[in-house]
Amino acid sequence: AAYHWVERHFAKLIRDGVVVDAGCGEGYGINVLADNGPATALGLELDELTAAHAKAKYPALTSISRANLDALPLRDESVDLFVSMQVIEHLWDLPGFLRECFRVTSPSGNCVLTTPNRLTFSPGLQRGQKPTNPFHVEEFDAQQLLELMQSAGFTDVAVLGLRHGTRLTNWESVHGSVIDAQVYAALTDSPWSPELAEIVASVDCTDFLVDPADVDTSGDLLVIAKATRE
Repeated sequence: AAYHWVERHFAKLIRDGVVVDAGCGEGYGINVLADNGPATALGLELDELTAAHAKAKYPALTSISRANLDALPLRDESVDLFVSMQVIEHLWDLPGFLRECFRVTSPSGNCVLTTPNRLTFSPGLQRGQKPTNPFHVEEFDAQQLLELMQSAGFTDVAVLGLRHGTRLTNWESVHGSVIDAQVYAALTDSPWSPELAEIVASVDCTDFLVDPADVDTSGDLLVIAKATRE
């Protein structure tokens, strides 16, 4: 859902530009952005098997390269749109990665990141505490992300929320939070209810919306920042 929002919101910037997806994983996201006609669409992925899969599945529109996000293999100020979706919560040196993001993003470009909202996915967890999710190094709140981006040099930083749309909120009004139900099942090793399995299996991108209001209650955080230099 975030990739499709970025595709629409930054269509003019993407067109004929250089677009990079850092930590592109399976490759579907950079392929979505590549459909908008950038001059270069590059996905960066460290895991060898995942990178090979992405390269084989999306050969027509994208380039996939193996890369460690601690040291991006990109020239200074060379990227028009730099995205990294659901990645920063996994990184050991986030400030270092954000400095790299700033280094490679052009002054007229944008950096867009998404990450789970700690206040939703780990309620009660304080800044810097180890998340419940064993694959996450740290989870963040909106103000924390704003401060981290500014510390890396970014300006005009905005934090939006990715939240459930009407169909999911209607389901939750009857059955309760779909996120809480999945977290509870994972922590207690309980089976999913038939209702939970059905709704999760049916979810697609149209079930989410990006909203600037009440960001702290959103599921994911979406950060947009400019790399303007003085």
